[in-house]
Amino acid sequence: MLDAQATKAPPSLLYMVKQVELVVRSHLDELVRPSGITALQYTALTVLERHDGLSAAQLARDSFVTAQSIADLVRSLETRGLVRRERNPRNRRELLILLTDAGRELLTRHEGPIRELEARMVRDLTAHQTEQFRQALSRAWHALS
Repeated sequence: MLDAQATKAPPSLLYMVKQVELVVRSHLDELVRPSGITALQYTALTVLERHDGLSAAQLARDSFVTAQSIADLVRSLETRGLVRRERNPRNRRELLILLTDAGRELLTRHEGPIRELEARMVRDLTAHQTEQFRQALSRAWHALS
């Protein structure tokens, strides 16, 4: 008689990706909580670090939040002095969101612990496997975008 575990199908990749996302978000929340921000706010700040001066719609898309929730998120970050808004010189009706020096400093403060979390996530992988993992995740994202 076969072991019941041996006959079960492995969990779907979608389920496994969601598991990783949830545990990463939990750890991120824990790491950034002392700074008074959430993992979602941290993500938005890192997006601005890579692409400063985005519209709210662009920031929402790149931060994986809805256009409705980005307004509250930006308002909170702006109140804390981590971002600022200014008119787009090419489209005066549009406001651009920019990272402030305080926002950059906060990101710098968390750089080491965040890097340690990522290293912990892939500690059982070789450097080559880690790069393959990065490429596979990128291809999966592009396939669904």
